Parts: sequence; C-alpha cells; structure tokens
Amino acid sequence: MTEVFAPAHLVIGLPLAVGGVSSGWSGLGWGALAAALCGGVPAGVIALGVKSGRFGNRHITTRSERPKLVAVIVALVVAALVLLAVLGAPSVMVACVAIMLATLAVVGPITLVWKISFHTAVAAGSVVMLAAVLPAVPVWVVGGLVVAAIGWSRVTINDHTVGQVVAGSVAGAAATAATLAVLF
Repeated sequence: MTEVFAPAHLVIGLPLAVGGVSSGWSGLGWGALAAALCGGVPAGVIALGVKSGRFGNRHITTRSERPKLVAVIVALVVAALVLLAVLGAPSVMVACVAIMLATLAVVGPITLVWKISFHTAVAAGSVVMLAAVLPAVPVWVVGGLVVAAIGWSRVTINDHTVGQVVAGSVAGAAATAATLAVLF
C-alpha cells in the first residue's frame, strides 16, 4: 500500500484522471502537464536525492529531510498552477493543481514540528477531488477504504502513528474540500 499509493504516484495519476474524465483527450494533455510538474519532477528530485544520500529513502521518512523538498515541490506546483491559468486550462484542472498547493500549505508547516502523514493527506485529498468529477458515492466508499488501508500500512511499518495518519487524512480532505468550494 505504501509503495503503490505513494504521494508521487497519486500526484501523477490524479491530474491525468481528472483531465481525462472532465475534458477527454485535451484534458489528458493538461493533466500530463500538471502530472509532470507536480509529480514527475519531484519524483525525480527524490530519486536523485536518495541516490546521492541526501534523503534516506524515497518516502522521506526522516522529518528533517522534508523542509527543503517541500519548498521545491511548492515552487513546482506554483509553476504548474501559473502555467495552467495563463495557458487557459479548464477550471477543473486549475482546481486540481490548486488543491495540491492547498494541501502543501496545510501539511507542510505541520511536518516541521510533527511527522504528519503525507501519504494519507494526498490520498484523502485525491478522494475528495475525484468525488467532485466522478459519481461520488462509489468514490467515497472505495476511496475511504483505500485511504484507511494506506493509513494502516503506514502504521504497520512504523513510519507513522495512528494520530499522524488520521491527521494527514483530515488535513488533506479539508484542504481539498475548502479549495474546491472556492474554485470549482
């Protein structure tokens, strides 16, 4: 669960799914732009950081390694948001990237003092976003089960406490819901 539903994988997949569902082939193009900047490039930065020894592992389980990475990711998400807005992307795609920034704005500062779960924050936010563009009830049911399984896996492998995964889920879902209420 931790590997398959890693934040980078969700951040790459979410804009592709939202773009494809909401705008067809052109939406996939917008989604690819967002996925590359918000997920692909950060995944590359993480892989290089692990290879060079700057990061202990690709999940950045050591909290002290997170601040610089979060700053880089924020810059990339802002760049994606600006590009989408300037190039005239559909509002749902702008909202999809804005939720990533909102989630980082909530979870990023928390991780400086407490190891909140980015895994569950991104997963719960993804569920909220998908429920806005797909039939909500099945998304809530399946998504809720997936978020719970991710949280269970993070606790089972001793990367987080129950409180950290619950807090991540609440933070990601709340940041996404608030952003969608304003933008979509």
